[in-house]
Amino acid sequence: MKLILTAAVENLGVPGDIVEVKNGYGRNYLLPRGLAITATRAAEKQIDEIKRAQDARAVRDVEHAHELRQKLDTLENVTVKVRTSESGKLFGSVTTSDIVEAVRAAGGPVLDKRNIELAKGLIQKTGNYQVEVKLHPEVLGKVNFSVVSA
Repeated sequence: MKLILTAAVENLGVPGDIVEVKNGYGRNYLLPRGLAITATRAAEKQIDEIKRAQDARAVRDVEHAHELRQKLDTLENVTVKVRTSESGKLFGSVTTSDIVEAVRAAGGPVLDKRNIELAKGLIQKTGNYQVEVKLHPEVLGKVNFSVVSA
């Protein structure tokens, strides 16, 4: 079965790759979970859109990664607003998507949420926190942000 990946699948490929898989794997796993679409001519147009979106998010090279790290280091006033109890404990949790939106709102670069390393259970109360962002295999950036009550 010939499929086009719409998401990264371990040991198979990245979004936009055309792969040949066994019928059962494609029909029972990849297609129902939305990880792939059947390869047709119309779907090939979607490949171009996926690759364009991927290129916009991707870090081009090491120099570009260093520029992004410099922008992240100079960022101030990155705040994530969440619902909290009176004691400051969070209702729910802070996700990597929340951090990406806060960085963008503070005037920072567009980041990919999958590159943010957020330890489970790290953020449980309001306050100041720091997370690492993997900008490139050789370059790690850090984002300082504060969690405040909304």
